[in-house]
Amino acid sequence: MGAKTKRWTGRVKQAAGTLTGNKRLEREGRADRRSAEAVERLAQARTQAGKMIDKAAGVVKGARTRTGGARHR
Repeated sequence: MGAKTKRWTGRVKQAAGTLTGNKRLEREGRADRRSAEAVERLAQARTQAGKMIDKAAGVVKGARTRTGGARHR
């Protein structure tokens, strides 16, 4: 199940639990929603980390190009 699907399923469970007074279902829905949100945040962090790595690689490549590819010892 995808994170978005799990988030919406959690919202529905939580609402159903609230409407029916079923605390277990409400807690389960809240847990599903929060875990899906955590997965989404992790995916965003991975994307940002990848962008930062690509940017750093570009800076290093540019520096090596400007110095003629010479390595400092």
